[in-house]
Order: sequence, then C-alpha cells, then structure tokens
Amino acid sequence: MRNAAHTNPVVLSDLSVEYPAKGPSPAHVAVHGLSFSLAPGEVLGILGSAGSGKSTLARVLSGSFLDQRAGDGQPVITGGDATVLGHGLRKLPRRKQAAFSLHVGYLAQGAADSLPADRSVREIVAEPILERDQHYNARALATRVATMVDSVRLPLGFLDKYPYELSAGQRQRVALARALVLEPTLLIADEPTAGIDLTVRDSVAQLVNELRQGHTFSAIVITHDLPVLRRIADRIAVLDHGALVALGTIDEVLSDPRHPYVRALAGALDGGHAVIEDLEPPLA
Repeated sequence: MRNAAHTNPVVLSDLSVEYPAKGPSPAHVAVHGLSFSLAPGEVLGILGSAGSGKSTLARVLSGSFLDQRAGDGQPVITGGDATVLGHGLRKLPRRKQAAFSLHVGYLAQGAADSLPADRSVREIVAEPILERDQHYNARALATRVATMVDSVRLPLGFLDKYPYELSAGQRQRVALARALVLEPTLLIADEPTAGIDLTVRDSVAQLVNELRQGHTFSAIVITHDLPVLRRIADRIAVLDHGALVALGTIDEVLSDPRHPYVRALAGALDGGHAVIEDLEPPLA
C-alpha cells in the first residue's frame, strides 16, 4: 500500500470520517472503513443514496475540510487515512496545505449558488490565481481566464457579466472554470452537471476527456448522471450509509447487483431513468 500511495493520485486506507458533536447534536459518522485507490489518468464516478457520505468524501479528498476559516461543522478523519497526491491528509501540516490545494481542483456541490454576487465572471475565475500571486502578469491572467471560460463552452462576452445575470447552468460552468483554472492534476467534482442542460452536459464530459488526454489528469466525479459517467468514468464506486458497497465498471456493478441499493439503482436504470436521483434502498 505504501508504494501505491506514492504512485496513485488517491489512496484510501480504511478511511473513517465523522462530524464532531456540537451542542445537543451527537457526533455523526459519515464515512467508515473506505478503502480504494484512483489510478493515474483514471476517472472514478461515485454514486450513492442520500446521506451516503459522497459529499463528505469530496470535502475530505479536496482538502477543503482543512480550511479553518470554515469554522465548526467540518468533518474530521477519525480512522485510517486518505493519501492524495502523496500527502496523507489526516496529519497534513498547515504549511503544506497551500501547495496541496494548488494541484487539486474542487467543485463543491451547489458551487453555482455560492458564487460571489459582487464579482464578474472574469474576477471569479481569476480568484484562485490571484489568491496565490497578486502580482500575476495581467495579460497572461486575462488569456488564461478567457481560455478557461471558453473551454467550459461559455461565450467570452460573459466575462464581464455577474452571477445574477446568468442561468443556473451558466453559473455552474463558471464554478467549473474556477475549479480548473489552476490546471490541477486531480479534480474532485460534486455533481458537476447539476442544473445543466443536455447539450452542455455533453460538453462537460468532452472537457473532462480532453483534460485526461495527457495522462496527467485524474478525477473523482460524484453524479447521478449515468450517461455522463458512461462517457467519462473508467469505474464507479457505490456508497451506502458511509460504506463502499460496490466497485467496478458500470456494467460490472449493475449486471450483478448484490447490495439492496445497487439493486434499486439497476432497477431504476431498467425502468429507463438516465439520471438517477437519491434513491433509498429497499428494506432488506
């Protein structure tokens, strides 16, 4: 496992994560005993029922849970570890967190709804660069931002628009551009096609495939959009109540559904549902 941790972008070793007790609310275990790895150049899709720990896992793997500015409510690794790009996250020193985040792009769930209302698209996409270097060459910055906006299939005329002037799908693409502007080697995307119409979902899938052509880009994509996963994912992992219940290619997982939630998932697909909502598994 030690060698795998140094060669694979992501290695989970019996990872358990919980939200600490707060006031009258007891501690909540969101993820327990997860073990799997992401190979270089691989795209792994993650599916799961509501409350399965998908978004918590994304927060951990992206390193956003390390941000002390977010205050209370952040998850904590309580068992095992997650090694991302060679960094063990359970005890990652604060002095290494900035360098870590430089190489990991994170598109949080609902990112489109949290774009700063008082900033233009140009300013929003440029923000990750300027946070690290306020003296970044202005011409190079403008080119880099425009290239990124174009890559998510937004007209360059939108650079000076504000979030309130954009549709939900357009705001989602702005959030994706911001997550990718630092050219990360790993992308953690939580519902990247949410609120985006069919045509643009295809372009997002195409963009992910273009990014991985150099074999230096890997991604973990949480989505219920099976057509998108079929286009971009090498394998899928299925979570239920914080545990891994299936791992393999889409066809491998759905052709032999042994877990109740996976059976429900396969049944929904047989019923013609291309986008799978948060199914609740049937009672065993």
